[in-house]
Amino acid sequence: TEPQSALLLRRQLAELNKNPVEGFSAGLIDDNDLYRWEVLIIGPPDTLYEGGVFKAHLTFPKDYPLRPPKMKFITEIWHPNVDKNGDVCISILHEPGEDKYGYEKPEERWLPIHTVETIMISVISMLADPNGDSPANVDAAKEWREDRHGEFKRKVARCVRKSQETAFE
Repeated sequence: TEPQSALLLRRQLAELNKNPVEGFSAGLIDDNDLYRWEVLIIGPPDTLYEGGVFKAHLTFPKDYPLRPPKMKFITEIWHPNVDKNGDVCISILHEPGEDKYGYEKPEERWLPIHTVETIMISVISMLADPNGDSPANVDAAKEWREDRHGEFKRKVARCVRKSQETAFE
C-alpha cells in the first residue's frame, strides 16, 4: 500500500492539474517520484519580478504533511528571503512548533493543513512583499532596504531577463 504522504501528494497533483491556480504551475520532476516536484512561478504583476518565470523544486519528506517540504529556486533569483543557493526561507516552510529565536509564532510556521497551493501562494506573496526582518540573503535585504529602486531593482531585472531566456529549456 502507498504511504499516506504519497496519497496526499498524488491527490494534490491531480487537483492542481484539474484546477490550476493563477501564478504558478506544478508537476513532478520524475513521474515515478511523488516526493520531488517542479514548480514554475510567474513573477507577480506590479512587482519587480513581473514577467519572470522562475523554476523551483519542492522536496517533500516521507512524513509529509507532518513536516514541511524544502523549496529551492533553480532559476537565479535576487530576493531577501532566498539564500544564494536558491533555498527559500519562509515561515510556513519552517519546522512546526516554537521558534527558539522567538521571531515567529507557531501558527506562522508549518502546519499539516498546508498544501502545495498554500505554499506557493505564500511564496508568491513573499516575492511581492519581502520580509526584511529575517533575511536569508543579507546583501539583497540591505539593497532592498537602502536602494530598492537602484541596485536591488537592477539585479532583480537581470534575473527576470535571464529567467525568460531559460524558462523553456
